[in-house]
Amino acid sequence: MYGVPLGGIGSGTIGRGFRGEFCRYQMVPGIYEYQTVMANQFIVTIRDPKGNTLCQKVLSTYSRPKKVLGAWDWGFNGADGLYCGLYPRSWTVYNIKEQSIRLICRQVSPVIPHNYKDSCLPVGVFIWTIENHNCEPRDVSIAFTFKNGTGGSEDKDGECWSETFEQDLEDTHVKGVVLHQTLRSLNLRYCLAVKERPGVSASHCPGFDPLGQGDTIWNDLKVDGELDLRDIPLTKTRRGEERAVAVCGKCNISSSNTGMVEMVLVWDMPQIVFKSKAVTHTRRYTRWFSDEQTSAQEMSAYSLHHYPRWEDDIGAWQNPILQDEELPDWFKSALFNELYYISDGGSIWVDMPQQVLSSLPPHDPRIEYGRFAYLESHEYRMYNTYDVHFYASWALVMLWPHLQKSLQYDMALWTTSADLSPRTHLFGGKKGVRKLANAVPHDIGDPEDEPFVKVNAYQIHDISYWKDLNLKFVLQVYRDNKVFKDRQYLVHMWPVCRAVMDRSFTFDNDGDGMIENNGEADQTYDSWVMHGPSAYCASLWVAALAVMVEMAVELSDAPEEKKFTEALTKAKVALQEKLWNGKYYKFDTCGEAHSDSIMADQLVGYWYLALSNASIEVFPSECVKSVLNVLFEYNVQKFNNGEMGAVNGMYPDGSVDRYTMQSEEMWVGVTYGLAATMIIQGMVEEGFKTAEGVYRTVYEKIGQGFETPEALYDVRKYRAIGYMRPLSIWSMYWAYKMVKQRRTTKLQTKLQNPQPPDSPISQQHNTEESLHISDSVSDVSH
Repeated sequence: MYGVPLGGIGSGTIGRGFRGEFCRYQMVPGIYEYQTVMANQFIVTIRDPKGNTLCQKVLSTYSRPKKVLGAWDWGFNGADGLYCGLYPRSWTVYNIKEQSIRLICRQVSPVIPHNYKDSCLPVGVFIWTIENHNCEPRDVSIAFTFKNGTGGSEDKDGECWSETFEQDLEDTHVKGVVLHQTLRSLNLRYCLAVKERPGVSASHCPGFDPLGQGDTIWNDLKVDGELDLRDIPLTKTRRGEERAVAVCGKCNISSSNTGMVEMVLVWDMPQIVFKSKAVTHTRRYTRWFSDEQTSAQEMSAYSLHHYPRWEDDIGAWQNPILQDEELPDWFKSALFNELYYISDGGSIWVDMPQQVLSSLPPHDPRIEYGRFAYLESHEYRMYNTYDVHFYASWALVMLWPHLQKSLQYDMALWTTSADLSPRTHLFGGKKGVRKLANAVPHDIGDPEDEPFVKVNAYQIHDISYWKDLNLKFVLQVYRDNKVFKDRQYLVHMWPVCRAVMDRSFTFDNDGDGMIENNGEADQTYDSWVMHGPSAYCASLWVAALAVMVEMAVELSDAPEEKKFTEALTKAKVALQEKLWNGKYYKFDTCGEAHSDSIMADQLVGYWYLALSNASIEVFPSECVKSVLNVLFEYNVQKFNNGEMGAVNGMYPDGSVDRYTMQSEEMWVGVTYGLAATMIIQGMVEEGFKTAEGVYRTVYEKIGQGFETPEALYDVRKYRAIGYMRPLSIWSMYWAYKMVKQRRTTKLQTKLQNPQPPDSPISQQHNTEESLHISDSVSDVSH
């Protein structure tokens, strides 16, 4: 039912469905409330030149509610509508055929790459384009109604009040209503506003009862297409009462012409207090809109004044991708729409507490860009789950690199610290502590506890002994350094990288140069137990050793370069001797039947090395090619007819590995990462085909768009809706751009060094170029 959500990054979101409903609220950080609030609607009123009201309709396909708002005309025919979502925008078309009127509602949220001001605003803009296909003029009004709260029982707690306002910003004049309330003891203000300009009049209603029949406001609109209710008491609501407000934009449209009504919804909740109430955090947008008495009004005018620039910036970002004929349309849709999770993933973007700011070095990005955190899942309530962020971080590093840098500085801080509070781990009841020093945390806390203070909310297993977290930190530092080209960043992270790698050396129990898993859930596949050397952790280990060598060289740290070079040489031998079976790397070395499972994620370390353009060869090229061919043949083609991505585990006989829940799942984010690995290796067609099965299933078969699950099963089941890992689709685009750049460079070299047309070198160039294009980029335009 969901469509593109409303709101910028880190300030709460409101989910909208494709049928025009406001249906998911993430106002309290990390907490989702799934209520379709019937009073939150758009209403169209159409009148002829004689003042007759020809049509008045709620612009939603919902049927008339049984208890409330019965005076309204519900049930817009869905067959006369069209919805298109391309995050952070959407378009809803309403064809009112009997009136020869066509409405197009364009929804815009300011989620803009490399923009660290407007992208954090808690706003959504609605631009209504009204087409009059009649032979005479029409007055068309769009009214926007909204009530207090989020649809839950707390809405009736009382103490809610409203006020009207007018606000100017340069040549922009807006009229609106502010609805004041409290939510979890924090101030929240909803603000609705309309831009008034020549040809468009704005009116507002300061209050009506959303629990009644709604006849007063409905009939008021019907008279003249405007809101003229003025004698509304603005006293605070009593317990059991609720309040709704409305704004309306009216325009006269001549025959065969168009008009436009511009509206905005703002939700101003400047402070965050988590359940423990130990710390009060301030959202980033308050740097520019801090006056609690006027900030909502100011943001409404700011948004209606600046949204054309937002759309220009969004277009400049998206259009080169949308117009790239070599990219399939489904990929363009998935690439942008999976980004919904950056804002709707329970994300918070706050300023650092003053007492902490004074202790930070001048180069620390958190001083300027604050702190950013997002949930592992709508259902798995942990912030910045790091083993999963490893996959998702491609979106941040490409689009909001300063947020990735800020997150890494936070992780570095908590990595070196310890919290020796005793705890009992839920799986097996083993005793342990919350956090050991020099162990990268699993997460930075639960929003129902105190994030940024009590890290490692995950309590199922002892994550201080997980094998992948430290390695994933090192690989991200290396990848980030390639992107940021910020030596200070590398200098800051280098001691932490050395410390976590030294801890990881202790996981090599037999001294063969390869770390071992201990037969417990000790990595991101936390129900898929690994024994001894495993393909997944070995891949991360050798990749981490390689990047430590490169970073040591860049920093002229000769002793560490020598240490990690020797370790890498030893580990590469162990990797091939213990895990390579001639076709792929075995799942693990326990000797049981499931050890031979073909794991989709076995090249996870190579994925990072290849996309980071690492100079050291770690995985033999012939082995990489063999693995990818096996994965495509078995995990992709033999799983659900090749139409659902790459299953995590597949046996050599072509049967799905059902050793555990996670082995038989297809993980969306892992499939996207595997597809990126195929693309960078020149298997472009196979890479896009692998990922296409995910898109077709999630968006077209099971209706989980804008809440993409972590995992799909081969038969009608899925797990963990609204998940972080699918953001790894941006690594596919990263890989695709690298392939195109290599092709361009090769062509430029050929043009700069022309050979006689009949020379053997020229003939070889022509053949290679033809094959390269045919086998890769041009084939994905199917």
